Amino acid sequence: MEILLIKILQFMLSISLLVLLHEGGHFFFAKLFGIRVEKFYLFFDPWFHLFEFKPKNSDTAYGMGWLPLGGYCKIAGMIDESFDTEQMKQPVQSWEFRAKPAWQRLLVMVGGVLVNFILALFIYSMILFTWGDSYIPLKNYTYGMKFNTEAQQLGFRDGDRLVGTEKQDFKDFGADMFRDISKAKQVHVIRNGKNVTINLPGDLNMLQMIKDRPLFAEMLIPARVDSVLPNTPAQKAGLAKGDRIIALNGKAIDSHNEFLYEISKLSDVLAVAKTSGDSLKARNVTMVIGKGNTDLRDTVSLTLTADLKAGFAPVNVIKGYKAVTTEYGFLESLPAGVKYGISVLTGYVDDMKYVFSSDGAKSLGGFGTIGNLFPGTWDWYVFWKMTAFLSIILAFMNILPIPALDGGHVLFLVYEMITRRKPSEKFMIAAEYVGFGIVILLLIVANMNDILRWLGYM
Repeated sequence: MEILLIKILQFMLSISLLVLLHEGGHFFFAKLFGIRVEKFYLFFDPWFHLFEFKPKNSDTAYGMGWLPLGGYCKIAGMIDESFDTEQMKQPVQSWEFRAKPAWQRLLVMVGGVLVNFILALFIYSMILFTWGDSYIPLKNYTYGMKFNTEAQQLGFRDGDRLVGTEKQDFKDFGADMFRDISKAKQVHVIRNGKNVTINLPGDLNMLQMIKDRPLFAEMLIPARVDSVLPNTPAQKAGLAKGDRIIALNGKAIDSHNEFLYEISKLSDVLAVAKTSGDSLKARNVTMVIGKGNTDLRDTVSLTLTADLKAGFAPVNVIKGYKAVTTEYGFLESLPAGVKYGISVLTGYVDDMKYVFSSDGAKSLGGFGTIGNLFPGTWDWYVFWKMTAFLSIILAFMNILPIPALDGGHVLFLVYEMITRRKPSEKFMIAAEYVGFGIVILLLIVANMNDILRWLGYM
């Protein structure tokens, strides 16, 4: 419960900060051009609000709604999600949005996106200034990588140390690695101490690479016991530090990765078990153990726990891998943060093509998925990195040319600036309804996916 609460608090703090600053961008440019802002709200307030106050001699009411799906800045004389059509029937006032020249209205509409993007670049810069950039290069993974069947069919072999593609060296394990491999014509690896080049088609499906179980590639962990927890099936079966897992239920095991994959298959058996006896049978496993560095072997039987745990930890190989840390001064961190932020944005935009596939639609996540990206303990480094990433997502999603989003308004304003003609108010209202419907539909799909995952249907 405590872990869930910490995740929720981090998520709410991050989203609140991003929403306030996004709406603040609209507010800033509106005030700069003398446009009246009637409401400035964190969260939505259908039917009622949590609180509201209006400073003396101010045109703006500030408040907090109860529905944490965003926020809004209600600008006078503008057709927005408030659907205040009565105001639009009144004569145009000099302090209204619609009375201002198109270039000023354009800046008001891009203000939120601009603030979110600049915020992300600033946060990334300050992360580099405060913590530096510390990572383990893939080529330093001395045990190499573990590859699934599809990867091995392309030419990869277990134990290969990934170096880079024909374009650039790999940095560390993560989404960028999968993205680089998916677009690569050649991947360079170190195999048994020799440099080897693997030729690839250059158009692999990155989403499939990440979605596959086992993964296309993951850090190889030897099938060797590092420690055994007391009062566990492993201890009762006599496992000890240094033992090697050679086979599980007659299936040869060449790594801890393979061991975990075979264990995961048992969860499917448990899912369809009809009696406690069936469950117990699935949890009873036989393992062939190699004793230390000797040729001695032993066959042991053990009953896994209800959540299929044996009770031993594998060798922590990452402790032995050499990390690289780059420190940044304040002035150095600024261009480095900008470069990093643009790289994140480029990668995110590039991955958007997968959203329009059936698998991509299923991979969409709602508030539950986003909240789970935050750690179960309060970690300021992860918090700010996630906040910067969400700020980039918020900026990009809002600039999409969908009516009801900032990008939809920008699209119509650009049309007006080119043709010198304003879209009719009737058209704008209809477009706002359509766009609002699209946004609601996306929210429903994303959050429904979360529910289906939680129920085990996805």
